[in-house]
Amino acid sequence: MGAVDIAGSGAVHLLGGSAALASALMLGPRLGRYDHGQGPLPLGNPVNAVMGLFVLWWGWLAFNSGSTYGLSGAKWHYAAQAAVTTMMSSFGGGTASILFSMAKLGGRIDALDIINGILGSLVAVTAGCYLYQGWEALVIGAVGAVLVCSAMPLIDLIKIDDPVGASAVHGVGGIWGIIAVGIFAQNPLPLNTTSGRSGLVKGGGWYLLGVQSLTAVCIIIWGVSTTIFLLWFINKIIPIRMDVHEELLGADITEHLVRHSRVGVSRALSAFRNVCDMKKAENLNPVGTNPGHEKHLFIVRCHNDQRTNFKTKESQKEEEW
Repeated sequence: MGAVDIAGSGAVHLLGGSAALASALMLGPRLGRYDHGQGPLPLGNPVNAVMGLFVLWWGWLAFNSGSTYGLSGAKWHYAAQAAVTTMMSSFGGGTASILFSMAKLGGRIDALDIINGILGSLVAVTAGCYLYQGWEALVIGAVGAVLVCSAMPLIDLIKIDDPVGASAVHGVGGIWGIIAVGIFAQNPLPLNTTSGRSGLVKGGGWYLLGVQSLTAVCIIIWGVSTTIFLLWFINKIIPIRMDVHEELLGADITEHLVRHSRVGVSRALSAFRNVCDMKKAENLNPVGTNPGHEKHLFIVRCHNDQRTNFKTKESQKEEEW
């Protein structure tokens, strides 16, 4: 039929986003997630999240440009074009997500909107990374970012708990990426990637757009149905959902014996002390702490307290005199 997906907006991202949505449905929301409304929860570590964005951002250049499968002949030109459109799309997505966030929050910028907006724009340009001009990539990225940022609260509105927004970023961004090929694509010669067809705005008619839309529908059906079946089957053998105490303590400590220093972890350990064996977890040093430092600080505090008490007594004696 001639479907086009150069670097994986559909085969990688839309399929993954569909699987993420099905997984969220099968697992259900986290305990108490929507007891106080559908608003997003704050990021656990915004700095790490932004660092992860940059790792993906730079990696995107490699796998989009590498989708020409070489540099011989005219391929080097399209590899370079893929790099340019990838960056242009992310610029459009970043700008659009900043404006979206400011409009939504009254001038304030939310890091989660920026991260997911840029990722959504990168997902969107992936299917036709060397089929677009620079300005087209800018538009595709901006539209992708707005769609992703708009989809995230809608998913929470129907109480589907997707903590990292995978179904919005990869699912919605992937749908737009596949459809964008049918609108903007220009057949690259001599690679002939689109089998001689062009997108709707390039005078190619509705055929390619129709094929791309059908492709998106097929990928969604396949991704959702197979994921639900596989998780249902696995759940019959091994429960896919944590026990209540494991969820409240967190996977870091129950699965990997990594204890964080947050107050909530200590409170949860105390609450479940009489319910299950917490000896291993209780004896762990929290991440980022040094027992030697803690001991030294305790000595310093004791010394300071003694000096303070001594000065207080001396001042009292002077007052008595």
